[in-house]
Amino acid sequence: MFSSRDIILLLITALSILIIDQYIKSLFIDGTFWQSSCLSLTFALNKGVAFSMFASLGENLKFIQITLILAVVIYLYFEEEMISKYPLPLGLIIGAGVSNIIDRFTQGGVVDYVYWHCGFDFAIFNFADVMIDLGVGLIILLTFLEWKKEKK
Repeated sequence: MFSSRDIILLLITALSILIIDQYIKSLFIDGTFWQSSCLSLTFALNKGVAFSMFASLGENLKFIQITLILAVVIYLYFEEEMISKYPLPLGLIIGAGVSNIIDRFTQGGVVDYVYWHCGFDFAIFNFADVMIDLGVGLIILLTFLEWKKEKK
């Protein structure tokens, strides 16, 4: 069973990530631009998901993503141990996911702005994408550490 402390940590983390991400994106929507030989910070609108996959789904993509987030929230409700074990990483993932969905409704796609182009072109991404990766990475790390501890 998760505690109210776990829920508060999850919600504060999610809300903080959402606010930070939306603020950063607003800077690029308003025209912020910076470029170097390896990195550009510039506005781009991604109508798909990673590497613009599924862009052909158009307007349906945002409703599919809402359904997926609701499915995760329902799963977490019934799988209470996940919340007690991973409140911070789940907050990172949920806050970032919701922020990207907000973009789909307000901007017509996800606002991306970090573009690596030194030696090779990498997909353009945003702060929320990094927070999702960080959250998933933390869950994997914590699960591995727990498994290693139980193995001893």
